[in-house]
Amino acid sequence: MVSARDTTSVELHGKSYSLPQRPTVVVCVDGFDPEYLQAGIEDGILPTMEAFVKSGFHATADCAMPSLTNPNNMCIITGVPTGHHGISGNFYLDKETGKEHMILDDSTMRGTTVLAKLADAGVRVAAITAKDKLRRIIQHGLSPEKGSICFSAQCANESTAAEQGMDNVEAWLGQSAPSQYSGELSLFVLDAGLKLLQEKRADFFYLTLSDYIQHKYAPRSREANDFMHAIDTRLGEFVRLGAVVAVTGDHGMSDKADENGKPNVLFLGDFLDSKWPESRAKVICPITDPFVKHHGALGGFVRVHLTDTSVVGDMLAACRKLPQVETALTGEEAAALYEMPLDREGDIVVIAKKNFAIGSKREEHDLSNLDGHRLRSHGGLSEQQIPLLRSTAVDPKDVSETKKWRNFDIFDLALNY
Repeated sequence: MVSARDTTSVELHGKSYSLPQRPTVVVCVDGFDPEYLQAGIEDGILPTMEAFVKSGFHATADCAMPSLTNPNNMCIITGVPTGHHGISGNFYLDKETGKEHMILDDSTMRGTTVLAKLADAGVRVAAITAKDKLRRIIQHGLSPEKGSICFSAQCANESTAAEQGMDNVEAWLGQSAPSQYSGELSLFVLDAGLKLLQEKRADFFYLTLSDYIQHKYAPRSREANDFMHAIDTRLGEFVRLGAVVAVTGDHGMSDKADENGKPNVLFLGDFLDSKWPESRAKVICPITDPFVKHHGALGGFVRVHLTDTSVVGDMLAACRKLPQVETALTGEEAAALYEMPLDREGDIVVIAKKNFAIGSKREEHDLSNLDGHRLRSHGGLSEQQIPLLRSTAVDPKDVSETKKWRNFDIFDLALNY
């Protein structure tokens, strides 16, 4: 039980969040397409989440755009779209310097997080990530001095009490840090959260997983079923230990290969260079991160930066005619429509149709590591939908029938209803 404090809530971005009155666990299942939930319930392999749907709370929500990991984890822990916190990709072009950067820490984010606010109010926060790139972002405002614990499964062997709030995580948990390319990386996160709960070392948990399995295996495949069942079993353990459990995803997932298994890819950089070589169009794939092996840095959303913006109108018209393209917008239009930070936007945004991916130039993408698997990826509008679940019921009087749920409502759902 959480001890009494001087305040009963915290506020961020105009929203209020009640402090937890019992252990509260929020899980972000990376790549949690609704098809995994539906198929798993139909096949009887997700009894815990089925119970959430039947006797707790369930909605199909939308994630923020682009439907990528870094932006949506930040949206979840801030409760707002990317336009507020400023992280709208895993990878970006600095328009002032012209240099490309991987986002690996919190140096480009704006403001603070609900996690940090809870920690400041005396809540013992445990934030555990599968990937260390996220740990270094999510740890913003958390410190051992505040009673916070924050480490990644990927670098569990490097955890220290001084920085992450725990020494020797591997020895404590009795597990070695798994390969970054494995489903076990996510299960390590959940197992660590369970042990912290058993030892009563935290009041509020944010546990965010990896989508390695979802990138490689479709719903109802043996590998996907085994992985989702393992997650479900651990969610049941959290409930058994007395926690309120809320679950969502950072984005969905779509198959992006043809009937023969060949990736359906539009190499937009090659196309633009062939028509406007003088424009020196730079196509940025914001899905790019240190974990490119399973998707080759190919997703459904790209940004185009131009040295000659006089061709924007002609480029947009040409892009909109391409059979692989769902929509093409100016940066201003995209930022306004999808609530993204305008100052970090490209001159053009191009979004793929569901079963297509968009890349830069063919030579810049290595798909050899797909190793016979179909290309499955995300980033576009077709991967926005994700489940939103809670273990306990919500009074219907507290929720408008017309409410449009977003994944970044998950802390609100976990703490306020």
